[in-house]
Amino acid sequence: MFRIVAFLLLGVLFASPLRAAPGDAAVLDAQQAFAARKPANLERAARDVPADHALSPYVEYWRLMLSGRADDARTADFLARYPGSRLAEDLRADWLKSLGAREAWPLYLAEYPRLARPDAAHQCYAYRAEWAQGNRSHQREALALWFTGRDLPSACSPLFEQLTGAGLLGQEDVWRRIRLALEAGNPSVARAVFAALPAAQRPAAALLDRASRDPARLLNAGQLDFGKRGDSEIALFAIDQLSKRSSSEAEKALNKHLARFGPAEAGAAWARLATGAARRHEAHALAWFQQAGAIAVNDFQREWWARAALRAGDWPAVRRATESMGEAARTQPVWRYWHARALQAAGQRVAANATFLELSREHHYYGQLAQEELGPVAQAPAINIKMGGDDVAAIARQPGIARAQALYDLGLRSEAIKEWNWSIRGFSDVQLLAAAELARSMEWYDRAINTAERTRELHDFDLRFLAPYREQARQAARENELDEAWVFGLMRQESRFINVARSGVGASGLMQIMPATARWIAKRLGIQSFHPNEMQDPAKNIQFGAYYLKHVQTTLDGSPVLATAAYNAGPSRAQRWRDSRPMEAAVYIESIPFAETRDYVKKVMSNAMYYAARFGQPSVLLKDRLGTVPPRKAAADSGSGPDTAQESGPIDE
Repeated sequence: MFRIVAFLLLGVLFASPLRAAPGDAAVLDAQQAFAARKPANLERAARDVPADHALSPYVEYWRLMLSGRADDARTADFLARYPGSRLAEDLRADWLKSLGAREAWPLYLAEYPRLARPDAAHQCYAYRAEWAQGNRSHQREALALWFTGRDLPSACSPLFEQLTGAGLLGQEDVWRRIRLALEAGNPSVARAVFAALPAAQRPAAALLDRASRDPARLLNAGQLDFGKRGDSEIALFAIDQLSKRSSSEAEKALNKHLARFGPAEAGAAWARLATGAARRHEAHALAWFQQAGAIAVNDFQREWWARAALRAGDWPAVRRATESMGEAARTQPVWRYWHARALQAAGQRVAANATFLELSREHHYYGQLAQEELGPVAQAPAINIKMGGDDVAAIARQPGIARAQALYDLGLRSEAIKEWNWSIRGFSDVQLLAAAELARSMEWYDRAINTAERTRELHDFDLRFLAPYREQARQAARENELDEAWVFGLMRQESRFINVARSGVGASGLMQIMPATARWIAKRLGIQSFHPNEMQDPAKNIQFGAYYLKHVQTTLDGSPVLATAAYNAGPSRAQRWRDSRPMEAAVYIESIPFAETRDYVKKVMSNAMYYAARFGQPSVLLKDRLGTVPPRKAAADSGSGPDTAQESGPIDE
């Protein structure tokens, strides 16, 4: 898709072609040939691309990747001519893996420091290269790569063999990684790591398969020998798997085998049961966390300990959970805020207010909540910094930005985003705001928002919270008796105003409407001969999205928080996450089991606050906007809407 954009900014006309630039068609042909892996077609297209075309480096890069990836001289020449570019980074990353596979260690070590973003394979090759030259100064960093529950690239296997041979990786380290893999739900990784143990210590592979497939039957069959470390680890995994299906069955299984576990294993098992119960909002989660003991609980589990305590209104437990977290978790805004709330509940207002004051200077959901805890204290208002035309013009002339614009104009959106993000990574606040203004003027709304959000001290909230399609949204909000700021807050989170946005599960348009939901809405609105492709029309998409938002709000007792959760995860889930008693909405949000939905609701409601201010609406506290979540109805009733159709599969943690 071609997108030719002419724009006038602050009286300055920036270079944006009114027609396709010479060579544009050839660039597209070259890109298609590269994607199809057809070198001959790529060479023919490359001949028609002018040398001064903004995207000529891309064409050269595509040619090199198809025909000369093992040509060290051509690669080095490209890197020298385009230093610091995104293409140089990608090519260097690819070349280094080629050098590592060939064990060309001197050249690898010379080039590796220039790679800005090494992945695990690059790191493993680097440590192997150092080892080959007798340098073992990074042994600790090399060992740290081992301790993960995820799969690692094959490039790391020789490194781990070296560490094992040198006596730096022992059997206890192998068992530790096996547990990490099983805790992460990656039995295939655990199965591969078992191979690092002596044959006599490896459990039967069939036992691990049965623990995944039918944990209850395995635990009751009496085939596990708890005197063997491998069988004991598989039993823990089986109890964990069983707990995902039924807490009560998992508890019975654990109590049956409890005496056969050591104290550490028993604590780990209780922690896993407690975490699953907390995510299902079961009342016994807190007691099980207590049985687990702090030593057996990791930070992910401590977070669910805190969430279970929040739902129970147990502020001392919230404080214990947050104070036991490691620094990385404890210093996140979420746990700083809730720890301060726990201090406040204990009467330690001075300590709580100190944290609230720090948070109130940060521009996010918890910063807004913290500010409200402080009340009308003296604080400098956020100032919108506006960039002048000269600043924006200077940004537009930067080669990387020019390439991003050219890619965007040619409809190569994915490449354009990568080029843009790479180009702005080291920008100052002034440059970021100028780049955001440039993107806004191109109607590249998601890059404008993303770029404006990166500033550290100078901010432009009009850019962070753009309001395109204002007339259509205002009308849809009015027709459905919805808060316009809320509609914009949701639309910003759904699509960042990308009209052609389409999710991996088929949701489309500004408000990301699923096809089945669109058909249901069309039927309710009496629209004949409807096709889901019509969701690409901004006005119709907003009309349908607002209608559905109002529907779920009405069926969920008028709660905007429940409706927002339902919009993302489905009404039945939003209903199920309620309690039998009224609950502070911020606590409801914090205890949503899906990380994606939890983050989504926070951001939508926070966005609405900024849009309300931008639209000049009467001041309303975020706490008041969130309100109280009413108790769950005796018989869950999500209304007659397409409950599962609009669910877009939020990521389960």
